[in-house]
Amino acid sequence: MSTNTEIPTLEADGMIPAYVARPEGPAKGAIIVQQEIFGVDEGIRRKADHWASLGYLAVAPDTFWRQKPGVELSPYDEGEFKQAIDYMNGHDFDLGIRDIEAVIHWIRREQGVAKVGFVGFCMGGKIAYMAAARTDVDASVGYYGVAIDQMLNEKHAIARPLMLHMPTADHFVDAAAQKAMHEGLDDHPKVTLHDYEGLDHGFAAEIGERRDEAGAQLADSRTEAFFAEHVG
Repeated sequence: MSTNTEIPTLEADGMIPAYVARPEGPAKGAIIVQQEIFGVDEGIRRKADHWASLGYLAVAPDTFWRQKPGVELSPYDEGEFKQAIDYMNGHDFDLGIRDIEAVIHWIRREQGVAKVGFVGFCMGGKIAYMAAARTDVDASVGYYGVAIDQMLNEKHAIARPLMLHMPTADHFVDAAAQKAMHEGLDDHPKVTLHDYEGLDHGFAAEIGERRDEAGAQLADSRTEAFFAEHVG
């Protein structure tokens, strides 16, 4: 089962499915784990479980629930990959950020956890940037976020720490986009960018051939230290 919890929307007109992993003791903070385009799949659930093992309440909301709840697709199957792209293209990102706000409120008000971090991958990396600019989440991390170069006009609104992991050979984020991100964000006091030379999109995936072990461990260690400082 990909989700085990339902979280009310801000308007209380629907319920957001989510996978929630809880630490053994009191949570030292919370981490929202934002899916790729493939759904709250085994890899995302593993990431949530890992954060729980480190003492955080981990919440992975189902981004596409308004289109179809419980989507789980493979990046290695051509047909399923196309379906995932279609779901992303059909996603209302503005409305989706309101869902993220609802999850933040639920964590703070219903779960009693004050500090909330956000980590997203691929499409979720874009949402990490949006969350940093549009919500009061305490800290955000984006892995290989797409289309961030098209949202640099929102950078002035980033008031809490944001870290972005950028593989230089990302075939979804070309060199021009990466250059624009560096030029637009390198001097931002709240933003830290890390380049990963020669690595491609998906290098920190938990499972599958996209993963680069050394790169994933380096990025994840930076993320863990970042959240320990700002959330834990």
